[in-house]
Amino acid sequence: MRDHSRHGLTRRAVLTGIGGAGVIAGLAATSGTVSALPALSSPALRSGGRTVAVFGGGMAGLTVAHELAERGFRVTVHEPTALGGKARSITAAGTGTDGRGDLPGEHGFRFFPGFYQNIPDTMHRIPFPGNPNGVFDNLVSTGGFRMTLPGSEDLSVPTPFSPTTRWELYNLDAIRNTLTASFGLGLSIPPQELAIFVEKMVMFLTSSLERRNGEWENVTWAHTLEAEGKSKAYREFVISALTRQLVAARPDQASTRTIGQVGQAFLLTGAGVVPGYGHLDRILDGPTNDAWIEPWATLLRGMGVRFEMGSKLTDLEVGGGRITGAQVTDASGSRSSAEADWYVSAMPAERVVDLLTPQLVAAEPRLELLRNLVVDWMVGIQYFMRTKNELADGHVAFLGSPWALTSINQAQFWRGDFATRYGDGSVKDVLSVDISDWDTPGILYGKTAKQCTREEIAAETWAQMKASVNDGARPMLRDEDVAQWFLDPGVQWDAARGTNTNETPLLVNTVGSLASRPDARTAIPNFFLAGDYVRTDIDLATMESANESGRAAVNALLEAADSPAAPVTTYKLHEPPELAPFRKVDADRYAAGLPHILDVG
Repeated sequence: MRDHSRHGLTRRAVLTGIGGAGVIAGLAATSGTVSALPALSSPALRSGGRTVAVFGGGMAGLTVAHELAERGFRVTVHEPTALGGKARSITAAGTGTDGRGDLPGEHGFRFFPGFYQNIPDTMHRIPFPGNPNGVFDNLVSTGGFRMTLPGSEDLSVPTPFSPTTRWELYNLDAIRNTLTASFGLGLSIPPQELAIFVEKMVMFLTSSLERRNGEWENVTWAHTLEAEGKSKAYREFVISALTRQLVAARPDQASTRTIGQVGQAFLLTGAGVVPGYGHLDRILDGPTNDAWIEPWATLLRGMGVRFEMGSKLTDLEVGGGRITGAQVTDASGSRSSAEADWYVSAMPAERVVDLLTPQLVAAEPRLELLRNLVVDWMVGIQYFMRTKNELADGHVAFLGSPWALTSINQAQFWRGDFATRYGDGSVKDVLSVDISDWDTPGILYGKTAKQCTREEIAAETWAQMKASVNDGARPMLRDEDVAQWFLDPGVQWDAARGTNTNETPLLVNTVGSLASRPDARTAIPNFFLAGDYVRTDIDLATMESANESGRAAVNALLEAADSPAAPVTTYKLHEPPELAPFRKVDADRYAAGLPHILDVG
């Protein structure tokens, strides 16, 4: 196996960073979609100005730029690395031959649950040749998912779920029956333990928002589900699969409020009762840059957005309680000023913390609370395969794998023939794997992922997957089928320390962290925050929360600018109205200091 992630900028990356007019012309020639570009408005601001500096070109920053450009603001995005952030494609440079593109790597695979509404709304407004609904039409539904456990029978489940009860939410027994049917399929979970999980989920579904924010925010998911002393199946599936492998959170650290809320969203989507965009599990029909990020950047350039690539924010200047300027550094180390009327930080939380100065904190004391937020590692590795794989018609959860692995064979969902479009013509599939646990020893070297070299990470991850799926008569994964592998270049081996470093950690939920998450509006009147650490309805590090936070930042800016432009629509997670009577009863009990009526523990 060869590692192809240690290369410089690709031609595609350079073009993405410096151009776009040619692509706009190409769109006009091939599909006429330029006519769909929004006309630039010029709202007559009653106060303030219309220039905006956005620091960070990831999901939050691009959302901010999009919404502000549509409302007539002049936006400059400063991005030090590449547009798209953790969602972007990261090609294995130099692997494409004879006109084929380089093999497509990535930070980690992504999927689009049906309860996402902010992201799909944005996608609908990004033109794409031949798509009536823009980039949104590049989403395709998976057919199912697979759960594997070493030494046990695998379970394949079609998506979406179709419970016969159809979530008749007028009584608690119907909810219990649906949950039991959904989670008891073929699993060796003792009935009494499954009953505990079902009862806890019913309790959460019928909890008031006051109890969720006040009580469940301060209790871990593992404690609520009574994980201690339970069977391996209960711990690996019910506890781990819904946290460590699904949302990269530790069940013994994450709050019941956040994990329960996301679990509820998945359940309601699978049951078909969420008003939104449908299918439980969708992915893009090609590499993310091709199917989404590059068309988005092209649209924004056509709307007047400027991208300063290689530009990193190094200092925010404060005077009179306002941001008076910003210092940025380019790739060569040269410093310059970035001046605007309004400033939006769309950087990850840990990078905002690096910029905190006494002057900035004095102007907005809540920024100091960002130091309480916790980041962890969730990084992907891709295996480029010489044969098409049949693991699943969707995602695979390797339950019981020490590194909490999940994967998807992507080529089956992508447009065109993979071998004729990418690489040297011999690669037919790409198995993209997310490593969610970097702190548990593996089975091959007895070391954590953080302690393994890049080559050891590739070998260990492969060994753990084989241990889960190669327990039948015919091996599902064969060594000879792997042509190459690609590990996110953000992970680099530090030989002197004997450990890895990671340039792109992930914000993870912890008990009580809601109090440390800031709002998009700050006490500094011309400074706003966007990113998955900002308070949002979903309260989890996802593309959806980043997009929602960008919308919130724009609305706060519009209000501060006294702009007559229409505010941005924001979408919230679905709360079934049928459960309102139960939540009202619980709200009264919570106000009276009483536990939930089902909380018998």
